[in-house]
Amino acid sequence: MRRRTLLTLLVVGPLASPVAAPAQQVDGPKARFDDDLVSRLEGNWLLTRKIRGTEVRNRVTAQWVLNHQFLQVQMRDVAEPPAYEALVLIGYIHATGRYVAHWTDTYGGKFSAMGLGTRSANSIEFRFEYPDGPFFNTFTWNAAARQWTFRMESQEPDGSRRLFALDTLERQQ
Repeated sequence: MRRRTLLTLLVVGPLASPVAAPAQQVDGPKARFDDDLVSRLEGNWLLTRKIRGTEVRNRVTAQWVLNHQFLQVQMRDVAEPPAYEALVLIGYIHATGRYVAHWTDTYGGKFSAMGLGTRSANSIEFRFEYPDGPFFNTFTWNAAARQWTFRMESQEPDGSRRLFALDTLERQQ
């Protein structure tokens, strides 16, 4: 009896211990993507885009998909028929600690891209590699204004950046 109790403590004891080290987060179907910053994007938004001297508006809906692995962001021009529409999947690579954005839109497969991102405070800067050079899209949460900005920039041959478009997102009910 004493031997069985000792064996049980040796086998079960370490597994049941409240001071056991936490499991390392790994990528895969059980590695849920929970992020305090990206979660703020969930919901319905009105996007105002300033691009090349003009202003356009999009409706934006963001929701968790694929077993909470990605936040799907759907952008759709308010015009009918829409002049622009995009689906963006924002995820996280646990092994590297980097964000990922899969950007697809009405420009088609040739211009779809995957960007890798790094977070700094309330911003995530995604870098997309294109044949003509890198393109950056920085998502920034402004807590005081309770709004998002997406700053899109191309990189010039000299390394400087040129503003392509600036999006401002305001929450809709």
